[in-house]
Amino acid sequence: MSFDRLAQALAQPGQPEVALKAIQNACQELIGHKLFTILILDHARGLNSRFYTSHPAEYPVGGFKPIDPTREFYEIVVNQGEPRYLRDRETIIRTFPDHPAILGLGCESGVNMPVRWNGRTLGSLNLLHEAGYYGPQHRPVLNVLAGLSIAPFLSIIESQIA
Repeated sequence: MSFDRLAQALAQPGQPEVALKAIQNACQELIGHKLFTILILDHARGLNSRFYTSHPAEYPVGGFKPIDPTREFYEIVVNQGEPRYLRDRETIIRTFPDHPAILGLGCESGVNMPVRWNGRTLGSLNLLHEAGYYGPQHRPVLNVLAGLSIAPFLSIIESQIA
């Protein structure tokens, strides 16, 4: 069972990398993805960062970018704490400035799942796949995976502040 392996990984040394790989694996086994990334928010500095990716060569982790509170992602995922479903190619193109890289991996749909702690969004789990793949039917599993992601996210945020 993926949840069991993920829970065991959270207890291992080598954090947060061990946990992030286990989160990716659990997302793959339980939901499926062609591309998986983790976005971390730095509210104090108004920045976000792609901290983890399943495809480091094609879609690498990056530096910090300003948080844009006018974007749909910010309103739905950060403010409301709700998942955002991107259902088709047109939505991917409209949403992501780096859509050529995403489309190049065969990804035409996605879901941004907030990871929240104490009423605040820490970041998101981002899964991308073929067109029409994600929907509300994935929410129960995503809720559990996001909850199991809180400790690694807090560890990352703490290390960025230090």
